[in-house]
Amino acid sequence: MEQPIIKIEDLSKAYQIGQIGTGTISRDIERFWITKVMGRPDPFLKIGETNDRSKKGDSNIVWSLKDINFEINKGDAVGIIGKNGAGKSTLLKILSRVTGPTTGEIKIKGRIASLLEVGTGFHPELSGKENIYLNGAILGMRKKEITRKLDEIIDFSGVERYIDTPVKRYSSGMYVRLAFAVAAHLESEILIVDEVLAVGDAEFQKKCLGKMGDISKGEGRTVLFVSHNMGAVKNLCNKGVYLQNGMVNTVGDIGDVISAYQKSDLTYDEYVSDIKNKDIYLKKARISNAFNAFHSNEEIAFDFQIAYNIPVVENKFLLVRILDDLEIVLFSAEVALDINKLEYQLIIPKGTLVKGNYKLNCIIYHPAIAQYDNVARCCNFSVIDNIAAFSHLESFDIGKVYLNQKWL
Repeated sequence: MEQPIIKIEDLSKAYQIGQIGTGTISRDIERFWITKVMGRPDPFLKIGETNDRSKKGDSNIVWSLKDINFEINKGDAVGIIGKNGAGKSTLLKILSRVTGPTTGEIKIKGRIASLLEVGTGFHPELSGKENIYLNGAILGMRKKEITRKLDEIIDFSGVERYIDTPVKRYSSGMYVRLAFAVAAHLESEILIVDEVLAVGDAEFQKKCLGKMGDISKGEGRTVLFVSHNMGAVKNLCNKGVYLQNGMVNTVGDIGDVISAYQKSDLTYDEYVSDIKNKDIYLKKARISNAFNAFHSNEEIAFDFQIAYNIPVVENKFLLVRILDDLEIVLFSAEVALDINKLEYQLIIPKGTLVKGNYKLNCIIYHPAIAQYDNVARCCNFSVIDNIAAFSHLESFDIGKVYLNQKWL
């Protein structure tokens, strides 16, 4: 039986909100005596609460992670997903030994190269080339090994012109280019990548995802990847971990994990807002029907209400993007706004979308000048079957949108 390269057992991490310490010197001394001298569990952690950032708690002890258990095998590409504040970055920091767990144990076999934040592990006064050698030394590599990879790292990063410049003068995009190139090419058994790739341009993101795929599939190294881009996670990873409020919700095959995350995230059926500090904003968005599941031969209608805090509206638009369950934009619809008209309706014709789950992204903007409002996700809905012509193809991927086509 294959031994796991990473094994996490009963891992928990507690943080204290507000003041550091227990509040009094006597309780601080009591805590030190119990935990450090007697080696017993910290009694003050018993009052800690789970990390639900949407609710006000009664305790100043918060469990960023609580009772985490899972294993990762060599060569796995593991996507770690969850909402903001779920504990994803904390978990990666513990695995990277940036911080330690409050309780529990981690067993890791092999060297770890991690890319957690822009500039992690870089010394700002050193040049790009010097930082490559510094990172390699931190990983335990010999200078000869680093030199052998040097040209490949510089070429991949695309910052050759500035490689002898101190990195404190780099832009955030240049920083992350070099940092990823170093982490991906130096010889570690485990590569950990947080969402820093979002800093780079689209071309470099694609290049990085391709490299991570080569690392896990071609080189047999292990990759841990945090991202909100479900399409990238599904394409890159074979395993997944879904964290919810600091606890493990689902562990397993990436398709099952993404499905569990999406089912728990269907809380955006109707959007209502009353933002007073925006010139123009989306006050309401909802599905016109009383339900959010449709047959493929039904029209799907959405109602939108716009609010204005400015007297004149010219060249302003409402852009509605239809997203699939992987947050990929399938198509868009746009309408020019008129200050004398507050309500609009969008109708998607029947026979447009295939079976699946969808949502809207709504943006109010002035072309090339300003973005007034952006509602990331709202109006979740499902198409529950395919049109008759494709109903017998349940086991095939037929895409997301039906094309109005003609055969001769």
